[in-house]
Amino acid sequence: MLKGGTVLRLHEMKADGKSIRQIAKETGHSRNTVRKYVRDGHIPEAKERAKRGSKLDPYKETIDRWMREDGLFNCQAMLLRLREQGYTGGATIIKDYVQSKRPPRQPKATMRYETRPGEQAQVDWGYCETVDANGHSHKLPAFVMVLGYSRAIYVEFARRCDISSFLRCFVHAIEHFGGVPKIMLTDHMKTVVTGMNDDGTPQWNRQFEDFALSIGLTPKLCKVRRPETKGKVERGVQFVKDNFWPGRTYTDIADLNRQAVHWCRQVDQRIHGTTGERPCDRLKEEPLLPLPSPDRLMKFLREERTVSLDGFVSFDGVRYGVHWRYSGQRVLVRQVGTHVEIWHQGERIAVHEKSNLWCGMVRLPGQYEGLKAAEGALKPKPLGREVWAPEVEKRSLAQYEALAVMGSC
Repeated sequence: MLKGGTVLRLHEMKADGKSIRQIAKETGHSRNTVRKYVRDGHIPEAKERAKRGSKLDPYKETIDRWMREDGLFNCQAMLLRLREQGYTGGATIIKDYVQSKRPPRQPKATMRYETRPGEQAQVDWGYCETVDANGHSHKLPAFVMVLGYSRAIYVEFARRCDISSFLRCFVHAIEHFGGVPKIMLTDHMKTVVTGMNDDGTPQWNRQFEDFALSIGLTPKLCKVRRPETKGKVERGVQFVKDNFWPGRTYTDIADLNRQAVHWCRQVDQRIHGTTGERPCDRLKEEPLLPLPSPDRLMKFLREERTVSLDGFVSFDGVRYGVHWRYSGQRVLVRQVGTHVEIWHQGERIAVHEKSNLWCGMVRLPGQYEGLKAAEGALKPKPLGREVWAPEVEKRSLAQYEALAVMGSC
């Protein structure tokens, strides 16, 4: 009996118009054999291979019982139990068998929660991979806020995700939206949550707590291990990574944030896939709380720093100079527009144009003026002095002998 591949070859040759004689000559088969397979359409039937027994066969009833009665579907647990019963096979055939018997898993369903206008904002940090001008790769934190009702989004990149950066980004976000939401929903980010009380309530960062009370904001945590409760911002972070970030180029972080704000305004004009409306239109329907006064907000944008011994203050990755007399002193630093102000005991001691160069240094004109002259006055060098010995009267030995004789009388 010819094999299937050979028979197919005979049919191909016949389809090409070759005669039985030609096919027989080229293939070496007899004309009767060729005629049998070609003219009669005879196709050989494949022989069914005898199934080999599996090492798992004696234990399949046991496995079925475990799955049916005990709800056991963990293959590693099954393997340990079967080993105790003498099973010598591997884990793969157990997994294959259990997979064929496992009931289909019920997809995890979640109930969509729609917030009322002006009620809630969801906040989170995301991290975008970037390569700096020197070719070094690192992750850049991105602050993302999404308003729950309108789905309006705000994105700002920062050097760090500390409490100072968080408050600064938050202020910029509410200024961008034109008001304050009633509730801020976030996860257990260390930036704002320092721990949990015995009753399960969060311990808020003291600085953030003061900020929230000052602007009328109520912070809330999403449920533990339930990030979908803040799914709007989770999807917002991913939207930034997928839509804004790929191929993005920028000269510095200020340029990047200008691009981010422009992008936010653009995407807020699209039709949102869930609401079917433009976020910019729904934003007009949000009765946000009025913005606090600039003075009240500025209180939380000041950062306390210690002046280094060489007269510099570190702020947002850049060192700004102050007069050397403030070395070692505690000062307040704040950004006002495009400038950085440094204050000491209510007095503004330095103003610099904001630098966006990472690890840069900005000197203050006259920063070290008077330092050399003051060094000696402030701390004189320790000195020793050589003095002349006092004059001593010189006497002859005869005088000393005469005095000795008088003393013995």
